[in-house]
Amino acid sequence: MENYKEMIILIAEDDDGHAELIKEGLEESGVCNKIIRFKNGEEVWQFLSCTGDKKVRDKNKNYLLLLDISMPIMDGVEVLRRLKSDVSLKEIPIIMLTTTDDPREVEACYKIGCNMYITKPVDFVKFTETLKRLGLFIQVVKI
Repeated sequence: MENYKEMIILIAEDDDGHAELIKEGLEESGVCNKIIRFKNGEEVWQFLSCTGDKKVRDKNKNYLLLLDISMPIMDGVEVLRRLKSDVSLKEIPIIMLTTTDDPREVEACYKIGCNMYITKPVDFVKFTETLKRLGLFIQVVKI
């Protein structure tokens, strides 16, 4: 157990409503990990790459990134590309959580190295159910 590192969930989502739904959905499914939210791709990139002037990641902790694609300043695909090409960051699991369901976009994200691609359903009930399943998945991954 001494090698155990806390896993922190990072949410990169520019829509406040979606970010809150994601957080609530994970908590309702039993996920009790610390959650940090970023409003754009540049914020999460600076945090993970330790290049920003704000809070940066703790290298003694594990992270899981829930990443939206359509965000201002730096989009999710660029964040994914940067993380997977950085030797010290490429092992961070990344789940694309986005409304974009274009098969070419899905394929491109998998080719770059995302671990999972989840399309946000437009229907609120379906979105809530998707988040509960995601929360259960995260709990299984932790074990």
